[in-house]
Amino acid sequence: MQIESPPTEKHYDKPEGERRGLIIVHTGDGKGKSTAAFGLALRAHGRGKAVKIYQFMKVPTARFGEHRMFEKIGIPIEGLGDGFSWKSQDLEHSAQLARDGWEKACAAILSGDYFMVVLDEITYPLIYGWLPLDGVLDTLRQRPQNVHVVLTGRRCPPEIIELADTVTEMQLIKHAFKAGIPAQRGIED
Repeated sequence: MQIESPPTEKHYDKPEGERRGLIIVHTGDGKGKSTAAFGLALRAHGRGKAVKIYQFMKVPTARFGEHRMFEKIGIPIEGLGDGFSWKSQDLEHSAQLARDGWEKACAAILSGDYFMVVLDEITYPLIYGWLPLDGVLDTLRQRPQNVHVVLTGRRCPPEIIELADTVTEMQLIKHAFKAGIPAQRGIED
């Protein structure tokens, strides 16, 4: 490890631009995409801002740790899917659930009722061809100027990355699962 001196001066100037809703993307093969989005949702909620979370791959009855906590503190979170594709009994049904879910998410974004809308794992229905990319891009472009939208999932389409204001790629360096350690409640749920 290289030891370095802490900075003693601010190394950037304050931006002069206007505050507005952002498009934020968390993508990549590393862990932390949803966790980062949920952290932003908590920050916004902590400031009294209205937040809505849609999970495109989770079932509506999901009771993972985030569901339990968000329910306690009053952040609405809604599962829109039927689980990951390898668990699906009918992929056309999965695709229809994604399309129906997108209609809800689109309405929430365009309503202007929310400071932040999280579209967790939306990249999967996009890359599977279940959702039309152009419709998502149009909604992101047409959203009210004060609405922040956070999108998560692997292999985010380059068109969304280009449109986004902030993009973070989580890089997988090491993962316990690859060492034979199973997923653990409270860490990966």
